[in-house]
Amino acid sequence: MTAFASSSYISSLVRIRHDAIGLRLPSIDPGIRRRPVSGVKAAANLAPNWDAWKPDQASKAPSLSDVIWPSAGAFAAMAVLGKMDQSLARKGVSMTIAPLGAVCAVLFATPSTPGARKYNMFMAQMGCAAIGVVAFSVLGPGWLARSTALSASIAFMIYFRAVHPPAASLPLLFIDGAKFHQLKYWYVLFPGAAGCLLLCLIQEVVCYLKDNVRF
Repeated sequence: MTAFASSSYISSLVRIRHDAIGLRLPSIDPGIRRRPVSGVKAAANLAPNWDAWKPDQASKAPSLSDVIWPSAGAFAAMAVLGKMDQSLARKGVSMTIAPLGAVCAVLFATPSTPGARKYNMFMAQMGCAAIGVVAFSVLGPGWLARSTALSASIAFMIYFRAVHPPAASLPLLFIDGAKFHQLKYWYVLFPGAAGCLLLCLIQEVVCYLKDNVRF
């Protein structure tokens, strides 16, 4: 009995001392401890904004063939389009339009990106061209037609999951280019979609050369 009582007494003393220590040490607000960390996180969140102004460090430097073949494909594409323009000159239209230069950059330089997908390209080219024709027919030339056509084109590409940046300039080209007004709804197919069909054929050659003829 004496041993049991003494052990109980010692246990009580230990419990009381533990409670006293707990009372003397106030709890620290977790929010206070996190304040310096939040400042560090805020500073870290600024880093990606600066990284956008630097070259991609994750990708390796391109080889000479990775540079030569896309640029050669762009030269060939513009040369073929220029030859076609000679036969179309008497009709007052041309195949060599600025958006096709941007299409060359997408197809030849970054063929694996979403913008280079055939669905994205042709859906966006035809849809945005049609939007440009409608905007010009309803609103006429001017800033309102351009603004409406561009915003509608972006909404169209996002909704149909066919984002292809060069196509967004087709409505502006039609509204401001008087020589294309005579095409009316034929503008949906020519020169944008027809030019892209030619560029797709050249893209196949460029991709084959990049994969098989390296230096």
